[in-house]
Amino acid sequence: MPDTSIEKYNHVPVTKEDLDWAELITLDFSLYEKPGGKEQLIEQLDHAVQHVGFFYVKNFNISQEEVDFQFALGREFYALPLEEKLQFHNADDLARGEYNGYRPAGHRILGNGIRDNVQVYNIPKFDGYHPRGQPDVLKNHIAEIEAFSRKCHTEVVEKLLRLFAILLELPDEDQLVRDHQYNIRGEDHLRYMHYAARSAEENKKVGELYSPGHTDLGTITLLFRQPVAALQILNSEGQWKWVRPQDGTITINTCDALTALTGGFIKSSVHRVHAPPQDQAHIDRLGVLYFARLAFPVHEYSGIGHGWTDKVYRPNNEVVLDPIQNSPVLNRLGLTKNAFTELGQHLTTQEWVKVRQTQQQRPNREVKITQDGKYAYKPKDLEIIPGLQATVYN
Repeated sequence: MPDTSIEKYNHVPVTKEDLDWAELITLDFSLYEKPGGKEQLIEQLDHAVQHVGFFYVKNFNISQEEVDFQFALGREFYALPLEEKLQFHNADDLARGEYNGYRPAGHRILGNGIRDNVQVYNIPKFDGYHPRGQPDVLKNHIAEIEAFSRKCHTEVVEKLLRLFAILLELPDEDQLVRDHQYNIRGEDHLRYMHYAARSAEENKKVGELYSPGHTDLGTITLLFRQPVAALQILNSEGQWKWVRPQDGTITINTCDALTALTGGFIKSSVHRVHAPPQDQAHIDRLGVLYFARLAFPVHEYSGIGHGWTDKVYRPNNEVVLDPIQNSPVLNRLGLTKNAFTELGQHLTTQEWVKVRQTQQQRPNREVKITQDGKYAYKPKDLEIIPGLQATVYN
C-alpha cells in the first residue's frame, strides 16, 4: 500500500470550456481473459492503430490509489530546490542520447527568445542494467516505483503487444512480448513530467504551444489521466483535436518503432502539447507516463552500419527495425519496407534509440515561428541519420 507519509495527491478540476475533443475508442481490458474478448478488442483496435494511433484503455488492474501515489511522488520531486534536482542532471548524457535522470526546463529554445517550460525526470526500468542514484523522496519509495513500473509493463504493455500480434496474424501471440521482455536490457522508463504555466504573452510568441507536433520514438506510450487539458492529436483528416481526460483510463499512443516494424501498418501517432484553455492556463501540468521500447541484450556497440558483437549474454536476437517478415497481413498488403530500409539502413533497436534521442535533445538555436504557430527548423537540427529527418507537424 502507498506510504501515508506522502500527502495524498488531489487532481485539479477538469476544464469547463467547450473544446473540440477527439473521438477515441476505449479498450475494456476486463474482456481480455473472457472467451472471445481478445477478438472484440482487436476489432476496436484495428481502426484506431491504422488511422489515429491513439486510444484509451480501462480496467487495467492498476488502482487509482497506485496511480495517484505516483503523481504525489512527482509533485514531491518537483517541489525540491533546483540545486537538489540538478544533482541528477547530466548535460553530457543528454548530448549522447542518454536521458534517464533529470532534465531541467529551458534546455531547448522554442523560438522568439522563449525556452521550453518542461522538466522531465526519467526512471529506467528495473532490469539490472541502469544503476542510478535517486533523490531521497524517490529512493525511499523505490519499491513502490518498481512495482508500478512492472505493472505498467505486464498489465498494459504486454496485453497490447499480444493484441497487436493477433492483429498482424503472427504465428505466436507472444512474439512481440518476447521482444519487449522487462528483465532484458532496454530503454523503457517511467516519467514524471512537469509543464510550468506561462503568461499569455509568452504563449503567443510560441504559437500557443508547449511542444510542437511530433511522434514518439519507442513502441507504446502510456499517459495516465491528466486533467489539465493540453494534449492534442492530429487526426486522419489533418485536424488537431483535444484529448479528453477520461476517468479511470490510460491514454495510449503507438510510436515510431512499431510503425517501422509494421511497414507503416500501425500508425505512429502525431501529437503536440498546447497551452491549456483559459480556465486552466494558470495551472502547472504534472504528468505520469510510461514509455515502452524494444528490449536489447548486452552488447558491445561498434556504431551504425558496423554491426554488433556479443559481449556477455544474448538470450534472443537483437531486434532490427525492419518490417516483420512472418506477418501474413503485412505480406498481403506489400508492407515490406520502411523509412530505414529505403535508405539501405537496418537499424537495431539500440541504434535507433541513440540516434533519435540525440536528435531530440539537440538544442535548437534558430527556430523560426510564424504568427500562425508554424515551426521552421534548420535541417541539421532535424537530421537523425543522413537522409532521414525528424518531422515537425505544424
